[in-house]
Amino acid sequence: MLFEELIKKHLAGIDLDLRKKPDGYSRYMDQKVTPDVLTFIADCIVNFLGGKKSDTIFTTKDIWDFQYFQKNIVAIFGKPSPTNESANAEYDKFIAQPLKTLAFAKILEEKKVGVRNTYQVIQPELLEYISQNERNAWVFLVVYVEKVLTDSGFIKELNSFKTKSLSGTVTQEDFELLKAKFESFMLGYTNITTDVEIRRIFPKVLNPYAAYNMINGSEDGHMTESRFVYSDLMYNRSNFRDLGKDKALTRSEAEEIFIGKPEFSDYRTQKAKNIVRRNHSTSEIRDKLAVGDATQVHHIFPEHQFPKISAFVENLILLTPQQHNTRAHPNNHTQSIDRDYQRECILSKITSIESSIRQGKDIYSKESLIHVLNTGLSLDMSTNTTFNELREVVKKTYA
Repeated sequence: MLFEELIKKHLAGIDLDLRKKPDGYSRYMDQKVTPDVLTFIADCIVNFLGGKKSDTIFTTKDIWDFQYFQKNIVAIFGKPSPTNESANAEYDKFIAQPLKTLAFAKILEEKKVGVRNTYQVIQPELLEYISQNERNAWVFLVVYVEKVLTDSGFIKELNSFKTKSLSGTVTQEDFELLKAKFESFMLGYTNITTDVEIRRIFPKVLNPYAAYNMINGSEDGHMTESRFVYSDLMYNRSNFRDLGKDKALTRSEAEEIFIGKPEFSDYRTQKAKNIVRRNHSTSEIRDKLAVGDATQVHHIFPEHQFPKISAFVENLILLTPQQHNTRAHPNNHTQSIDRDYQRECILSKITSIESSIRQGKDIYSKESLIHVLNTGLSLDMSTNTTFNELREVVKKTYA
């Protein structure tokens, strides 16, 4: 089952009607809840747990003090160190707001213990998917916002705006009306009491929906002149390219890596390696060297030669130390690649990805695999190429 279907199934069993004032209803969305921030905080939680049982209890401060968070927040978002006391208020929101959203969606359970909010993961599979990439976090936000507004009786206002936008008849007055109705709704049914705060939340509610449905969104308090695009959803959007104009963009497009600061690329690559380790328990190549623990995540197409696909999970394969140090890199020369073994890595990875997709997992995508192969082998295969056709093309390429 694909992630979008999983999150819809999960949310279908939850009443998220804000008018009934469930716990956390006022902070179901907030200013810092963007796809890149949400996936990063989810990734920090997953790494903080480190394979522990999901009954582990944690707080905002636990994530704040976590070395993985402190190192990567600077690399990704260019923020001052979390150890800088002047940044306390900013970081508190940066962590707490996504946690509130995840708690309202029942991905986490939130409890008040004294003056602190504590959290516990109650949907580890969904949290794992959100942690994997910005696209998954975006899909979650779209489904989640629609569910909240549907349960709360406000979705008809959003749908009316969407209909006009898709027909090309939407006006700034329509946008202002939608915004005014949203403000009235929030003032009437939540304990937020200022228009200014609601106006900061409004784009975080409208824009994920707008990008998905290819309609106008909100920017600087005004309606965008054209449809809102995925890349502009990001908190850190100066670090993202304009990845496309419609919701059908492939994951290879949506995950194209920003090649800028080395620390940012290093984070994305390490994150992808962690995903591969968590989702494979044994070597992905079953040869005579597949003995012992598989601890090495190997780039099929070398990172130094192909930086743009270095953080694609489809370009990473789990091997044993013997496979990695004697076959993938002959004589442990990490700059050297055994071409015959590269072929075996590709064929084995195709099998891993095909099996994962057949099991209904959303870790890999065939489109991203084809993008990786096209890049690494200088090919021009269509995204419609079947897995069997991919195997034949690879065999011919290495013949």
